[in-house]
Formats: sequence, C-alpha cells, structure tokens
Amino acid sequence: MYFGGYAENMAQILKDCCVPCKITSDELEALCRGERLYCQELNVNRANVNDYEVEFLCDYKRTREGEEFYFVKWKGFSESVNTWEPKKNLKCPKLMKLFHLDLDQILKRQKWRGLPKRLDKETVSILIQKAKLRQSLHQWEIHLNKTRNHPGRIFVINEVDLDGPPKHFTYINNYKVGPGIVINEMAVGCECTDCVNEPVNGCCPGASLHRMAYNDRGQVRIRPGQPIYECNSRCSCGPDCANRVVQKGIQFDLCIFKTENGRGWGVRTLQHIKKNTFVMEYVGEIITTDEAEKRGHFYDCQGSTYLFDLDYVEDVYTVDAAHLGNISHFVNHSCNPNLQVFNVFIDNIDERLPRIALFSTRAIRAGEELTFDYKMQIDPVDTESTKMDSSFSLAGLPTSPKKRIRVECRCGSESCRKYLF
Repeated sequence: MYFGGYAENMAQILKDCCVPCKITSDELEALCRGERLYCQELNVNRANVNDYEVEFLCDYKRTREGEEFYFVKWKGFSESVNTWEPKKNLKCPKLMKLFHLDLDQILKRQKWRGLPKRLDKETVSILIQKAKLRQSLHQWEIHLNKTRNHPGRIFVINEVDLDGPPKHFTYINNYKVGPGIVINEMAVGCECTDCVNEPVNGCCPGASLHRMAYNDRGQVRIRPGQPIYECNSRCSCGPDCANRVVQKGIQFDLCIFKTENGRGWGVRTLQHIKKNTFVMEYVGEIITTDEAEKRGHFYDCQGSTYLFDLDYVEDVYTVDAAHLGNISHFVNHSCNPNLQVFNVFIDNIDERLPRIALFSTRAIRAGEELTFDYKMQIDPVDTESTKMDSSFSLAGLPTSPKKRIRVECRCGSESCRKYLF
C-alpha cells in the first residue's frame, strides 16, 4: 500500500497551519535552553545556550569569609528552581541596585544599622513583593504606551507602598460614547491655506469672534471661559496649521506615581512646560446626566468619583472617567493648581459635547506634580490671572467632577480651602 501522496498532503497541511503558542516567549526560551535547542528567533545559539536571565533577586546572605550570595528568580522558570548564586557570577548591576535600594528602605524602617549577614523571613517577603510590584507596574507601563496615540510617553512608579496597577481601569485616547448616545460630526471645514495670515471668512475661530485662540508657539491666548474652535479634518489647511493644538494630543512625557500623603496616584511632568501650554484632555465615557446621578450614588460609597459635567451651554451629558479614561484620570486636585480647563471644539461643534482641554496656568518645572482645581473657579475679569476666586460656572465653563460628600483636602497649598467639597 502506498502512503506517499497522503504524507505529502499532510505535510503541506501542517506547513500551512499556524496556531498560537500556549506558553510565553520567555517560557519558550527557557525550554529551549533546558533542552539545549538553538532558536534564531529566540536568540538562543551555541554561544549563549547556557546563559540564563535573572528576573529579580529574592534574598541575600554573606558568609563568614565575606563572600556575598543572592537568591535568584530566573526568568522563564518557576520559583521552585530559584538558586543561591555568588555575586561574582551575576551580571545584573541594575537589578542589584534596585534590590539594595528596597533593602535599605526596609532596614531603615526596622532601625537596622549596617547590612545583616542573613535576612529574616518578613524582610525577604517584602523584597519579593516589591520586585513583583515593579514587574507588574512595568508591564502596565508597556501596555499604556502601546495603547496611547499621542507622542508623550507614560511612565509608572510606586515607591510608597505595594499597590499595583488600578483594577477595572481601561486606558482610552478619546471619548467613548455610552449607551443611548449618538454623536454626529457636525463640523464644517475652512477654506484657508494659511489660517493665521490669510484667513477666509473668519476661518474656524469665526465662531469665537474671529480671534485665533493660539499664538505662533501654540500657547492659548484667549480668556478662560471662551470656547476654542480648532481646524478639523474637513479644513483645507495642513497638519502644521497653528490652529491645531489639542488634536495633536499629549506632547510631554508624564509619570503616574503614588503620592506619599494618602492622595492615591498622581501625575507629574518629566519635562518643562511653558505657561498657557496644552497638556492633556479629560477623557472618559460620555453618559447622560440621569445616568450620572445613578452612578453618583454608587460612587458616594467610595468617597470620590470622576464624573465631570459637560454643561457649557446646558447640563445634558457627563464624562465618567472612573473606569474608562486617559492619564487625566490620575491627576489630583489642588486649591492652587497649575492646570486650567478650556472647552474645545474640533470635528464636532455640538455645544453640548465640548472636549475638555487642560492648559498650564504658569510655567511648570520638570518633576512637578500636575493638578487642577476640582471646583474650577477662575477670575473672569483678569485673563492673565491665575487667582481662582470666582464661580467657574459664571464664566461658562463646566463644573468640577461631581463629589457629593465632604472630603478633606490634602493639596498642601498655602491657599488650601481644607475641604474639596
């Protein structure tokens, strides 16, 4: 009996058939090394088949002779095969530095002087938790940067406690429409080729008294409370038009970090930001105010919420950034903030659905935390003033994210009102 044709057909079928691998690339690499198999795609070859990567360091000890050892978690292998390795055999200076930074913090809290020869179980447990936390935050950071559609990078750090990435939160770049809401693009494009020097019929800013909202450096120059109408996808001008700022997204590298005074997560800038510069949008799920009232009662039990009324002309819609949002989800309140809200219209000019853009009220140095006033009060007379002592709603801007219970303010500014609400 001849099986040659059958074998050839099966070989072709198997060649054309692809299925996803059930293990990660790290585990697959470890498997190849364990079986001494070479794989070009995994970079396993004759020269490095016996090299294994340190995932993190779990423990430390020192012998009477002064030789130092580390208990190693190997990348791609379970913790059951962790091994003690002499320091001289390890080539992971960055991981060693992080390990000793964590260890020094723990020993200071325990009022230890110097480095003990052996570590107790509690210390080792904390070191392992911190190493795993750093891994989970790094993976979240990678996910955030894969998801973002803006030039500015996102970094994540927690040197305060063992809280990992927030649960039940999804990073989005634009508004997500909630159930029962339909957004129709209503914008009409301008015919300008040079919107600054040769505007046609007032260009897009015609709706705001024909005054361009930005200067030639992209800084906002109109009074808070006035709407911003940017050029849109239907306009004749190009992407370099000076009237396209918010739509270009976040331009600065920002860091989500854990605060030390109980305010949860916060956001700091890693680059200098000039005054009146666009920083970020407040993004979330668009819901009706009726739905916001229902969710608000549930959020009350948590002590805070992320509901932001879009009441530029009428209170019809609300942005909920509790579970769907961008980096603005993590920006904290301050009674003396460095960010100010503006209503921006681009492809949609429905005045009930403005985009909420946050601009700097002053120069912000690299490393400084970004904040905005949840009550969002401004001086509607003095355009250049950052003093916030009048009703925000009187200026025609949206009210703050809804908070219904009395919450103590921990912003630390000299003008602190002591309570958020």
